[in-house]
Formats: sequence, structure tokens, C-alpha cells
Amino acid sequence: MLSLSPVGGHLLDAKIQNVRLNVTNEHLTALANAGAAAFGHTATLQVDRALAQLLRLRVAQINNCSYCLLVHHAGARAADIPPAKVETLTAWWETHLFTEEEQAALAYAEALTRAADATINTRFQEAHDRMAAHFTDDEILEIAAIVINMNIWTRLKLAEGAMPAAAPPG
Repeated sequence: MLSLSPVGGHLLDAKIQNVRLNVTNEHLTALANAGAAAFGHTATLQVDRALAQLLRLRVAQINNCSYCLLVHHAGARAADIPPAKVETLTAWWETHLFTEEEQAALAYAEALTRAADATINTRFQEAHDRMAAHFTDDEILEIAAIVINMNIWTRLKLAEGAMPAAAPPG
């Protein structure tokens, strides 16, 4: 069992147990850690911190990674994202809470995460074009990297079977 450490000063009241695999492959671990250092929630980025955290949380939601959901809900609180945004993130397009920039980035994150679902009616190019109206090429690359990094982490944690369990009282 692994205790989750505080994220941005917010303690997480769960322990994590890997019920499938304990990843000991040094190359996979190095890849995941390099992505976290460069684009994870503690990295210094040019993209707005709150936007980056919304993207991480949305990818965790799409990929059903309970470990990542715990970490990135706490990260959203630490980034001072309004609770209404966090609570409606799974249906962001059905609200008026998100800016045009956030909507473009969230649509892009969803398209990149669900690339296999692209069709003639939902082409990835449309998500990219929407991003280009709001972000520079460097910012788009950084957003892509944030999303790719989260997709690596969510899949890694799913493969491990990183299951939250109630932390013992104490």
C-alpha cells in the first residue's frame, strides 16, 4: 500500500494499493517520471496553471483512473479552480462556466485522448483549428504534452490497478 502525499497542501485521505502490477520496468518508469517532471502538476509551464489542471483532471475522468482522479481533484483545489468548474467538468460543454480558451483546450484534450473515436464528422483537425484560434504553436505543443503525459499516467495506473482504499484512522 502507498499513501498519497499532499497535493498543494491538500491531504488525500486514501491509501493506494496496486492490485495488478508493480511497475518495476526502469524504461517505463523513466518515461513516466520524465513526463511528470516536464508537464506534470509540479512543472513550470507557460500555459495557465488552472487550465493545465483542468486538462489533467478531464483526462483522468475520461480514462477512469481513480488514482489520477484523487490526485488531480486535490490539484484543482490547490490551483483555486472554482468548485463549480470542477463539479461540472464531465459536461463542460453544457455550462457557461468555461472560457472560449478553456473550451477549445478541453475539446482538444478529449479529441487527443479519444483519437480512436475520430470520424469524418469529428475530425481531430477541427479540434486543432479551434485551439489555433486561441493559443500559439508553443502553447498548443505544451497542451498536447500535458494531455499525452496524463494519458501515459492514467494507463500506467490502470495497468498497475492503483486502487484507492480508505486510509486507516490516525
